[in-house]
Amino acid sequence: MKIELENNSHVKCNEKGIQSVAEFALNKLGIHPDSELAIRLVTEEEISELHVKWMNLPGPTDVLSFPMDEMKPNSASNGPGIIGDIVLCPAFAEKNGKQSLEKELELLTVHGVLHLLGYDHQEILDEEIMFKLQEDFLNQWRMKV
Repeated sequence: MKIELENNSHVKCNEKGIQSVAEFALNKLGIHPDSELAIRLVTEEEISELHVKWMNLPGPTDVLSFPMDEMKPNSASNGPGIIGDIVLCPAFAEKNGKQSLEKELELLTVHGVLHLLGYDHQEILDEEIMFKLQEDFLNQWRMKV
């Protein structure tokens, strides 16, 4: 898996951990190992601009996902592709998290990966499915590292 991470947030983060948990989740979801993912860590100002531009919502948020090749989990038709971009805002995540920044960014990374692959939490049942996968992947990954 090719995972590029760029930190423009001015916050020191465990970048290797973010990349590792993203790769773990993508592997669990059956994504082709030659696929590509980009992760950017940005300031509150930059994520606010993206939030307004793409979601038409004011103010900062902790994570945004931008899918590219509309890949689906565990699909035999998934060849190598560009999965998309995850944008994280460590400063905002640190304010809202109920755990360490490192653990919050790991959770948000898995959350972003799931969104890239079509998972959603608009409806209660969808939320239960997505958040259960999120929790399972994080627990499994943490047992390995």
